[in-house]
Amino acid sequence: MDTTFVRLLLLHAAARPQDPALREKEYGIWQTTSWGALAERVRLLAAGLAAAGLQRGQHLAVIGDNRPRLYATMLAAQALGAVPVPLYQDAAAAEFVFPLVNAEIGFAVVEDQEQVDKLLEIRTQCPQLARIWFDDPRGLRRYEAPGLASLDQLLAEGADFHTGQPTFVDAQIALGQPDDVAAMFFTSGTTGQPKGVVHSHRTLLDRAAAGQAFDRLTEHEEVLAYLPPAWIGQNIFSYAQWLACGYVVNCPESAATVSIDLKEIGPTYYFAPPRIFEAMLTTVTIRMEDASAIKRGLYQHFMALARRVGTALMDGQPVGALDRLRYALGNVLIYGPLRNTLGLSRVRVAYTAGEAIGPDLFAFYRAIGINLKQLYGSTETAVFVCLQPDHEARSDTVGVPIAGVELKVSEQGEVLIKSPGLLRGYYKNPAATAEVMTADGWYRSGDAGFLDAGGHLKIIDRAKDVGRLAGGAFDGAMFAPKYVENKLKFFPHIKEAVAFGDGRDRVCAFINIDFEAVGNWAERRNLAYAGYTDLAQKPEVYALIQDCVQQVNADLARDELLAGSQIHRFLVLHKELDADDGEMTRTRKVKRSFIASKYAPLVDALYGGLKQQYIETAVTFEDGRSGRIAATLQIADTQTYPAASRKAA
Repeated sequence: MDTTFVRLLLLHAAARPQDPALREKEYGIWQTTSWGALAERVRLLAAGLAAAGLQRGQHLAVIGDNRPRLYATMLAAQALGAVPVPLYQDAAAAEFVFPLVNAEIGFAVVEDQEQVDKLLEIRTQCPQLARIWFDDPRGLRRYEAPGLASLDQLLAEGADFHTGQPTFVDAQIALGQPDDVAAMFFTSGTTGQPKGVVHSHRTLLDRAAAGQAFDRLTEHEEVLAYLPPAWIGQNIFSYAQWLACGYVVNCPESAATVSIDLKEIGPTYYFAPPRIFEAMLTTVTIRMEDASAIKRGLYQHFMALARRVGTALMDGQPVGALDRLRYALGNVLIYGPLRNTLGLSRVRVAYTAGEAIGPDLFAFYRAIGINLKQLYGSTETAVFVCLQPDHEARSDTVGVPIAGVELKVSEQGEVLIKSPGLLRGYYKNPAATAEVMTADGWYRSGDAGFLDAGGHLKIIDRAKDVGRLAGGAFDGAMFAPKYVENKLKFFPHIKEAVAFGDGRDRVCAFINIDFEAVGNWAERRNLAYAGYTDLAQKPEVYALIQDCVQQVNADLARDELLAGSQIHRFLVLHKELDADDGEMTRTRKVKRSFIASKYAPLVDALYGGLKQQYIETAVTFEDGRSGRIAATLQIADTQTYPAASRKAA
């Protein structure tokens, strides 16, 4: 797309100035910002930033939830040729130091007091950080810090600057080119410091337009922006495609109100990682378990029908007239009300990505009439590489290459990508850029996978994580930890899992229970517990999880290639894995090597044949305080099964 973000904004503002561009829920009421009002706000913010000294090529940090004035600030920076750098709003203060220093950031716009406090805390480590503006003034009235001011003050200063130089901002917009740097996104950093991924207007907007054409998106779509803006997936769906298509982006009031806001908005275009869809289904399951016998019976009857014919109807396959009639009745009694309860009654296209999604979970949503599909991409590819066409959605693939994308698989099994959406490079890190880009322009994805006979891409695991067992009955067998972990997480009672086995004679695993799902399960069985740690170590919970693990083993045994990845021993961790404790990234990817090091005594106990192991762990609470959790963890053995074509010991 041969344009820039700000020029697209001005086109929408000129063509339909009164149409809604953004909505934000504030004090329970949806407030609308039109395209015309947004363009005017962007001009004033750009003028204010120019008056403050922001120049072409400099970086501006943006930290907060999805908020219209933060979106406007990103556009204002781009209007001046500066580069917005969104950072994760739930990151601890110390996590901001590296990106702020690495990107030499002197200006930051943040949402509220929480983010201001974080930046003031680390300001001595970031001496170049001269100016901080905040959107929400609550709690900040008495703050006295050099360079700290409100966005309202920035707008007022912008109005004064604009009065004196009324053509300055438009002149700066005219200087912008499609190949200018548009934004920088820091990777999640699973194995080290995050890297700044540099993208131009062209790379981001090309992929936004390709996704738009693939799913025939229009200006009539409604989108709910509730995931972190620092994650490129959210940025593509609610920023790049928003400007490419001109649809409406809705910002929830808070993380706590997302489910309510979802129902009120009724998005037509929706994205969520598998964990969100899992949480939705867990909530439905819990509610149905507590429902009356009649309601439970109706639900079970029509869901059995949906599992049998619903997916076929969604895929446009022939279904008998009687089944169609029964499904239509189920749609009135169960499926329609259920979609409405989930907030997905108007969804035309829904996507999931980031992790594998369980076949049953995937089939559930498609069976009740939600067009849920999968996509494949990364920060470095501007997200859109593969998408699933309508009527070709399957849980075991991530779709076909879309317009402009070429794929090939290296001799080592790594997926290589050519696309107009590839990164410009990693900021100030040419060595890392050279590692992922070949001399002839192919991007090394780091994913192990293959193209099936239908042209769909299948991903096995991260290429660097695929290992081999050493010794035992499956000596030399492939070990794909993410594949195993995802199979475990397909069960509603398992929230996270970490599998070990590379270079060892067998596979063992750590497991996090889903506290809400298992807690509800325990309460219905009158099983008393005093918090997560107590519940996690109950013998009844271990039996529940052991059954899940053995089902995974039975499934793995049917796959000759991965039969050796069956889990021999497991334990349920005494705490939930947490990004604040360094165990996960902000996008909830487990840091497997860090976890193995941090919990080395537990790993040794699993492989040493112990039945239990004491552990004491430092934790960070939500309010920032530190503490310790100690527990004696039980270790369980599990049944394994003979492989499809070779016998296990």
